[in-house]
Amino acid sequence: MDRTTAGWGNGLLGVIIFSGSLPATRVAVADFSPMFLTSTRAVIAALLGAVFLFALRQPSPERRDILSLSLVAIGAVIGFPLLTAIALQHITAAHSVVFIGMLPLATAIFGVLRGGERPQAPFWIFSLVGAAAVAGFALYGSDGGTVIGDLLMVAAIVVCGLAYAEGAILSRRLGGWQVISWSLILSLPVMSVLTALSWPQSFDQVTLRGWIGLSYVSIFSMLIGFIFWYRGLARGGIAGVGQLQLLQPFFGFLLAALLLGEPVAATMIASTAVVVACVFGAKRFA
Repeated sequence: MDRTTAGWGNGLLGVIIFSGSLPATRVAVADFSPMFLTSTRAVIAALLGAVFLFALRQPSPERRDILSLSLVAIGAVIGFPLLTAIALQHITAAHSVVFIGMLPLATAIFGVLRGGERPQAPFWIFSLVGAAAVAGFALYGSDGGTVIGDLLMVAAIVVCGLAYAEGAILSRRLGGWQVISWSLILSLPVMSVLTALSWPQSFDQVTLRGWIGLSYVSIFSMLIGFIFWYRGLARGGIAGVGQLQLLQPFFGFLLAALLLGEPVAATMIASTAVVVACVFGAKRFA
């Protein structure tokens, strides 16, 4: 298997894992505050990452890597989880997953700015069409959304796109799981304090669904998914493999409907069909 094919395969696995993040977050914020959920998932993932780094005797990152690791921590460890957790108190999970269609464009832009990639002009056309379809859905065709929730999701996409591009660049030298593990460890002091400050008075009212949601976003969304995702971006190209995120709404819709019983409007399906079609055109010119 060549490097590019392996990159797309790893990227697809990452997308499949990430597709459960927003529905799981939606379940978890019913029992936990957004701050506690965001900080605790990072603490759990950081402890697991530290175990892997220690057990496999990985070298410490160099001083020049600290800025990039900090950007990954700010965007992927803190920004995206916190913003989406707050947003999901205002919008449905099915509505939120459509915003993932904006991530490929954000990731590609930061891939150019930070990674020096130069996709061909048609690539940007396909990416813009996909992003426009998502924006049109959010503004005119959506059920289950609010202005506050939509704005929070847009902010989450921006910081996440930066973290994806920055982590992919660093993964070329350090490795995908090493990058997310070190970023989690870098954020551990702050997230530990936030966990303590937002600690619930009691866990008596927490349901089994809430614990499952917390476990999923801690282990899969915050750590395992990034192992495949950063490896895919590093091997297959940030702009190209990033387009796979356009497939994520399909998986998210299915999970939101099956696990949460949320309705999936026809406008959601139509908008997602448009953005998914764009991934094939964008891939060709990445």
